[in-house]
Amino acid sequence: MLPFIRSDLAKLTAYTHPGGNAGKPVTATAVDRLDTNESPDDLPSEVKEKLAWTYQQLIETNRYPDGGHEALKSAIAEYVNESLQDAWITPANISVGNGSDELIRSLLIATCLGGVGSILVANPTFSMYGILAQTLGIPVVTVGRSPAFEIGVAAAQLAIEQTEDPPIRVVFVVHPNSPTGNALTTSELTWLRSLPKQILVVIDEAYFEFSQTTVVSELLQRPNWIVLRTFSKAFRLAAHRVGYAIAIPELIKVLEKIRLPYNLTTFSQVAALVALQQRTLLLGSIPQLLTERAKLSHALGLHPALQVYNSAANFIYLRLKDTDCQEESNYLSSLNQQLRASGTLVRQINGGLRITVGSQEENLRTLQRLQAALDKMGK
Repeated sequence: MLPFIRSDLAKLTAYTHPGGNAGKPVTATAVDRLDTNESPDDLPSEVKEKLAWTYQQLIETNRYPDGGHEALKSAIAEYVNESLQDAWITPANISVGNGSDELIRSLLIATCLGGVGSILVANPTFSMYGILAQTLGIPVVTVGRSPAFEIGVAAAQLAIEQTEDPPIRVVFVVHPNSPTGNALTTSELTWLRSLPKQILVVIDEAYFEFSQTTVVSELLQRPNWIVLRTFSKAFRLAAHRVGYAIAIPELIKVLEKIRLPYNLTTFSQVAALVALQQRTLLLGSIPQLLTERAKLSHALGLHPALQVYNSAANFIYLRLKDTDCQEESNYLSSLNQQLRASGTLVRQINGGLRITVGSQEENLRTLQRLQAALDKMGK
């Protein structure tokens, strides 16, 4: 370890993309990338042509981006208001980040840096909450989930009451959760509502467009809540890294103080604006994806060796039945490697496999390849 680097960083492992060149090389010619919860559809050609024209004709690459994201914030506020009975969201309620990861990091800096706070997560969940906290030297308190992946509320409450040095300042939840796909239940929401105002509740709605379940309407009454969303999933802009936060203006002002200047490129801002303008077209594919999710979930659930969990997102989570932890880990690794070798990339995570819902053709290949792998393993 270099002498000028923090010693605790030696214990951390850098986040790596689960697909790409990681792990066993892919031998098949065609690869179905079902490991990162991306949309199976690229932007339509007419939208790409509009973006290309905008880049050619309107963007001056020698000029810095709009550092305040004013046009994009206004468009996001209009979009968010569509899901509310009372349209109260304004640009003052929005902060835009280079993906949700930047916003998560800013929230950690604003709340816990300098040994003043720790965070609480219920595993399994999105790993970046813990990873980003650890890179900043912020303690991470973890609790478990039920067999249906509900947060262990009693354990979480006890952890909050007993953690004192430093106290828990932030609770992170995903709605619906990743990698398991379950939305927050009434009891989980009741617990979150009961948390004191000195604890920030971060509700990550990265999969809102698939679940159509949101807590944004509660933010006016809950100044210690903030909602995160992204353009990477349903809006098909994973390459552009655009995320946004929704909260009361006082909290948004803090995020604006912390974020880096010019944190989002001009082209990414334009891409998000165009995506919002074309949202009827882009989001129009969601019903078909949900149909594919139901078909894929049903077909996987028919296999006697698989435990498939209900999902409100654009992915499915499954585990193997009737195996102990070590045996299951070995089987899953073998299953994952066989799928990869045949050309289907999935994510092995937390004792299960997370499979992004792809196109109809991709899903059919997934079922065929998974069945062949299970047959080979005698499952």
